[in-house]
Amino acid sequence: MQADLAVEADRARLIERTLAHYGRLDTLINNAGISRVVPHGDLGAITGEMWHELNEVNVVAPFRLVALAEAALREAAQRGRPGSVVNISSHAGVRPKGASIPYAATKAALNHVTKLLAMTLAPAIRVNAIAPGLVDTPLTREWTAAQELWRSKSPMRRAAQPDDIADLVSLLVSSSYLTGEIIVADGGLNLT
Repeated sequence: MQADLAVEADRARLIERTLAHYGRLDTLINNAGISRVVPHGDLGAITGEMWHELNEVNVVAPFRLVALAEAALREAAQRGRPGSVVNISSHAGVRPKGASIPYAATKAALNHVTKLLAMTLAPAIRVNAIAPGLVDTPLTREWTAAQELWRSKSPMRRAAQPDDIADLVSLLVSSSYLTGEIIVADGGLNLT
């Protein structure tokens, strides 16, 4: 099912169609996000429109999807296991890094929203986030400086593979205890 997560009607339709198709919703993975590459020192290149666009997709959409799915996620708890939400954030939301200041700020906001929702929805719904560093995808293939940074500075000497992040999602979904956690998955780059 495709949806433009910047559009509220599409967000609602996504949850409605999921429930109509599967009859239940036990886990919500908020993994859509957008970025704009702007050097941090180039403040004039960052527009209000860019701030609004990134905030809408990176912060508002995950929050609204949780709100729209809340009743279904609470029903999961009635079947014996808490509902689970996993937000995909970024290490840029934990450290002053990232493709642009608006990107990093929206990911920091998503981390805080994760913790607030974990407090608000527990114990019926657990809410956690994963904050990856560089992940090898077609989008990042041309980011040679970032690739070199991970090869030379991170203890794991490489960027993450999508499966590395998927393994963490599985771990968080399978737990019935963890909530409010922001797991930084950057191969140890945060240690340097």
